[in-house]
Amino acid sequence: MEPLDIEVDENSLALPADPLQLLMGPSHPAMHGTVRIVLDLSGETVLKADVQIGYLHRGFEKSCERGTWNQVFPYVDRCNYSSPMLNNVGYALTVEKLCGLVVPERTQYYRVIMGELARMADHLVCNAAMGMELGAFTPFLWWTRAREMIYDIFEEETGARVTHSFARVGGMAQPPTAHFKDAVRAALPKVLAANAEGVSLLQNNRIFMDRTMGVSAISAEDAIALSWTGPSLRSTGVPYDVRKAHPYLVYDRFDFDVPIGTNGDNYDRFMVRVEELAQSARIIEQALDQMPDDGPVNVADPRFVFPDKSEVYTTIESTIRHFKIVMEGIPVPKGEAYGYTEAANGELGFYIVSDGSGTPYRVRIRPPSFSLVGGLSKLITGQMIPDIIPTFGSLNMIGGECDH
Repeated sequence: MEPLDIEVDENSLALPADPLQLLMGPSHPAMHGTVRIVLDLSGETVLKADVQIGYLHRGFEKSCERGTWNQVFPYVDRCNYSSPMLNNVGYALTVEKLCGLVVPERTQYYRVIMGELARMADHLVCNAAMGMELGAFTPFLWWTRAREMIYDIFEEETGARVTHSFARVGGMAQPPTAHFKDAVRAALPKVLAANAEGVSLLQNNRIFMDRTMGVSAISAEDAIALSWTGPSLRSTGVPYDVRKAHPYLVYDRFDFDVPIGTNGDNYDRFMVRVEELAQSARIIEQALDQMPDDGPVNVADPRFVFPDKSEVYTTIESTIRHFKIVMEGIPVPKGEAYGYTEAANGELGFYIVSDGSGTPYRVRIRPPSFSLVGGLSKLITGQMIPDIIPTFGSLNMIGGECDH
């Protein structure tokens, strides 16, 4: 029997198809915290992405309004647990602004050095995680080892490796240790060498380049419209850095550059952080040279600073003063203030309101991660499913400050 000669219209066989919906997160190790993304897919291409935050909400702002002004420091530690010292300094500067306090010069340098070390640790962790999400495990080992060198310094200075709660309104909890400068000078070359080794494994690696260059790019105009700051904004070519645009502490005394990218893609965000590590090291080296070797680390105002422990144990006046600061809190003048600094992910702002008591009436945070995650949907739409994770990693979203 001969086959029938039948003409078939291929268009008539095309069946209507709806996009496949995929739920990514919130309980997934690649989500950098508990974030949920509802994806509409065509094959592996993202047609639409609904990014949903809020699963890690911890009531940060209301918790801060239940204790004294100094009892807020452990809470700001947990906002960005990759660089908590920068949060400590940012909050302290805001309260000091309302109080009209200027900490001693030695403390200003101490805060700069500790803050830049925290920035380096944060960038190392971000790039390490981003590389590992693309299958590069060896750089992760190099960079986490470098981070541990920085953590050793923090542990020696503060007694804690991760959450330090070391800053105080009017100064710092303790003065620098006797070997602080030597420890930092010894660690910096090792950290930079480990960073360079990790970069050498990725910078010209064909897989890494193909997976990051031109992937999830964003224009400078769109980044500004989304209120982006920090390395993610600078990767688009916008050289905005609070340390340069609005210097605080003693940043106006240092010579350093603001690295910028051109394409605003995953590769540029990665490389901006690489270059910022070197710039932080430049700042630290200059600060070590300029920092006084002795002098007070707290303001000479008994209303804000704890008395020496030996005096607390031996005089009734110091015992009462210590008791009042602990139980009643420091007397922050009635009013409001907003302070902002350059944290690891961008501009970190604190808005505080005082009713004149020892407890904050209002504490509000402007976390950089919140704005960055607001642009995630735009970045991953049109990309492939495997591009979502490194793109999310390149933003360095920290759940504690995003959901605060």
